[in-house]
Amino acid sequence: MTIFEALILGVVQGITEFLPVSSSGHLVLLQKIFGITESALLFDTMVHVGTLVAVFAVLWKDIWAILKRIFQPLTLYLIIATLPAVVFALLFKDKIEGAFASGGFLGFAFLATSILLVASELLFRRAGPNKAGEGGKPRTRESMTWLDALIIGLLQAVAIIPGVSRSGSTLSGALSRKLDRDFAARFSFLLSIPAILGALVLQVKDLAGGAPAGASADGGIGVGAIAAGTIAAAIVGFFSVRFMLKIVKERSLFGFAAYTAALGVLVLVDQFGTHLFF
Repeated sequence: MTIFEALILGVVQGITEFLPVSSSGHLVLLQKIFGITESALLFDTMVHVGTLVAVFAVLWKDIWAILKRIFQPLTLYLIIATLPAVVFALLFKDKIEGAFASGGFLGFAFLATSILLVASELLFRRAGPNKAGEGGKPRTRESMTWLDALIIGLLQAVAIIPGVSRSGSTLSGALSRKLDRDFAARFSFLLSIPAILGALVLQVKDLAGGAPAGASADGGIGVGAIAAGTIAAAIVGFFSVRFMLKIVKERSLFGFAAYTAALGVLVLVDQFGTHLFF
């Protein structure tokens, strides 16, 4: 992987991590297009760390409010929503790495993201503007329950599969439970913090140089390329978080659903027909 390719992947990661279109799916797709054959799971993890920096930069007030009062319901809900992904990652680590390498489920995963986004919007609107929640309004942070957190967490666990959007899945879970759109977005982005840190923990042995004999810890991708991609993801991700917070409050997710559906169809056409990249 060249530094130029790493920059492109970092920019795409920064844009797509917080848009409900699957950043991991886009990284796998671009790696296929560029013909990158190195093991890229460590690179993928590090560019996610770049977007983690963006989350801290934009949501530092929310994070500081949690740190000042750790023992509060929101902390518990973040823990509950994180646990399913932890279990899923530990049980299926090898299969997850294989999915990243092959991209075999990518087309179907993009379509799954599209279905999730459409379904969540329909469920959010189903009861109408006067029945979305108590008092005729969407449910607030104060009315969130452990069941809401568990449902969001289960959807996040599914999103470990490349092509299924993490932010899209968690947003879908929150909106399907009729939580306020602004809070749904903020909870989704806060939830990315333990998710990304967890992915980094799984790569500790590679980061520490514990790769198998004859293999490099970075999977053959140079340190310069990894650094370039990480920095690009952090800078672009900062603006992406701010953009998405505004979009979720003011517009529906149908546009993103149309995009991931079209992308899924194109990937499937290539996987089963043209074979240009797969």
